[in-house]
Amino acid sequence: MRRALPSVLSVLAAIAVCFVAAGLTRGFDTAAEAFLAMLYGAFGDWPRYLETGNAAAVLRPLGESATKAAILTFTGLSVAVAFRVGLFNIGAQGQLVVGALTAAVLGAQVQLPAVLHLPLCLAGAALAGALWALLPAWLKLRRGVHEVISTIMLNWVAVSLVDNWLVTGPLRASAAGSNSISGTDEILPTAALPRLLPESSRLHLGIVLAALAAVVTWLFLTRFVRGFEWKVIGLSPEAARAAGVGVSRGLFSAMLLAGAFAGLGGAVLILGTEYKYPAALGAPWGFDGIAMALIGQGHPLGVLGTSTFFGGLRAGGTRMQLFGVHRSFPELMQGLALLFIAARLLWDRLLRRVGSAPR
Repeated sequence: MRRALPSVLSVLAAIAVCFVAAGLTRGFDTAAEAFLAMLYGAFGDWPRYLETGNAAAVLRPLGESATKAAILTFTGLSVAVAFRVGLFNIGAQGQLVVGALTAAVLGAQVQLPAVLHLPLCLAGAALAGALWALLPAWLKLRRGVHEVISTIMLNWVAVSLVDNWLVTGPLRASAAGSNSISGTDEILPTAALPRLLPESSRLHLGIVLAALAAVVTWLFLTRFVRGFEWKVIGLSPEAARAAGVGVSRGLFSAMLLAGAFAGLGGAVLILGTEYKYPAALGAPWGFDGIAMALIGQGHPLGVLGTSTFFGGLRAGGTRMQLFGVHRSFPELMQGLALLFIAARLLWDRLLRRVGSAPR
């Protein structure tokens, strides 16, 4: 809990700063209504549900929040796993893009029963993301190329390759009559992530997969020998090598897993929300994963909690426009929280001083 406090305080400070900014520009009464609407849009309008009994007032916002939280969790895990071995994976966006395209192509072009089709699309996306992460890992170990440089460059390679050529060229959707369709062909129903509440919410299996991935990753990193080896590699590669730990193997394995998680994030986006690779993916989910990992302190469960919270704020942010507050305020809160978490030393000193104060 003490480790999580700097993150909690950073998020609260970011919310407070944004509320004051909205209050100074729109009035504090309007700002309070806008922020309350954002919370209702994120985690459900519970007063309305208690008053009317309409379950959709709660289930629909929760579904929208969960769809975003699942993608953020996978990209956050991608960055956090690389952190474990001392690597900074900036390439989650590119890995997500190639994973999303793979899921879209397999979902549209392969015909299988649902029990086989969906796992194939998920596995294909994970493999594509892992292979895209393999190149910077190889460059790091064999040529000494810093992974920050190589992964940033590969992000734009992936975006240019997919968005500017494949999706508009060889993999473009078949035209329906005289109408031109953007993006790739729609996936078959057998490839779609099943809805958990089909009639009242867009909540789908993706959030369950993301939560399961976070828990399994936490168990692996804290309860298994290989997870301990990764921690040693991250703390001191030289000490790990002297202790007989395979440093190269650990770095390769961690980057492959990081790429696989980012690819799964792309698959969840396509198979659960978009149902095809669109003309543009929209939000930079891969880059947002960096914020989720940093605010979550690199802990898989911290990433899950942070992604759930900010995924909810993003889902509810559109309601703020009704009160004249721009819907980008959740992204502003995320950025400020990231800025505040960078001052962890100040939080640690403050908490140490409070903890040592006489009762």
